[in-house]
Amino acid sequence: MTDSNANTIDKSTLDKIQEARKKLRDELSRVIVGQEAVIDQLLICMFSRGHALLVGVPGLAKTLLVRSLAQALDLTFSRIQFTPDLMPADVTGTEVLQENRDLGTREFRFIPGPIFANVILGDEINRTPPKTQAALLEAMQEYQVTSGGKRHVLDQPFFVLATQNPIEQEGTYPLPEAQLDRFMFLITVDYPTRDEERQILRLTTEGEMPVPRPVLSQAEILEVQRLVRAVPISDHVLEYAVDLSRRTRPSEGEAPDFVKSSVTWGGGPRASQFLVLGAKANALLQGRTAPNIDDVKAVAHPVLRHRVVTNFAASAEGITSDHLIDRLLDSTPRHASAGLDDARLPKVLGSAGTQSDR
Repeated sequence: MTDSNANTIDKSTLDKIQEARKKLRDELSRVIVGQEAVIDQLLICMFSRGHALLVGVPGLAKTLLVRSLAQALDLTFSRIQFTPDLMPADVTGTEVLQENRDLGTREFRFIPGPIFANVILGDEINRTPPKTQAALLEAMQEYQVTSGGKRHVLDQPFFVLATQNPIEQEGTYPLPEAQLDRFMFLITVDYPTRDEERQILRLTTEGEMPVPRPVLSQAEILEVQRLVRAVPISDHVLEYAVDLSRRTRPSEGEAPDFVKSSVTWGGGPRASQFLVLGAKANALLQGRTAPNIDDVKAVAHPVLRHRVVTNFAASAEGITSDHLIDRLLDSTPRHASAGLDDARLPKVLGSAGTQSDR
């Protein structure tokens, strides 16, 4: 899309990213009815090199959406059905003893598990014990798997898109906060509207389901990921992301009273990082070369909702993390706009110009 040696984002590159986003949404709409916000959040997450946890009741096409996205991105796909008896080696792979008939010796050989793919669907991830859940941690953070003392590097790009059923809690193992924090986004998948449900019935009960056509190659996806990192961010937008994250922590002096009375734990530094990366990706997908405060707000709910842990009193009153995030977005002040004065912007934007929050 652009010269990989130059940190510039010109108009033609922006146009290509916009066109790629449109093609992806068009292809997915052939299979998935509605869920535009969910699709946009998945694209933001993937182009930011993040992982996502999709939460919704059964039958909302979460699995179909992830598989269709992998097909539209021309990536290898692997589905792991998490069950109580699933072992870590069933996810990462295992060492087997094989005989070398030519040399007359025996040696261990690593057999890769289903995690060795570009897009991993962890279906019902909370149905397996923490030991198996933890098998994903190294892959999600380090993009590698260690087995038998040897490191095996995963192919890039690599995304873990896990699903979770919010209504069945019996026989489940809630994800520990440390693993939840590895997921950039927690995306809620809601019921379709009446018109959308009617379209779903037409699509799924008449003839064969269409198959998404590849839109982006591996190299193009990696290039978009690089561009997201190269996008500059002005100081006042960065400060807003830091303020928003720190105000979720009840131990901080800047936290508002409603957070101190309702929250046990707030978002850590990783929340701030993902707010910035998500804002950058959202700006690029919207055709802008620098994020503004509205871009941070656009990703605040999926970034923070699983990092803001409400206490018992808040839960008893029906106060959710989404309610608290809404109040934080309303009460967190904007800093004075300084985007046009940030000396870093012209160095990265090239001929595309500067667009910042006013």
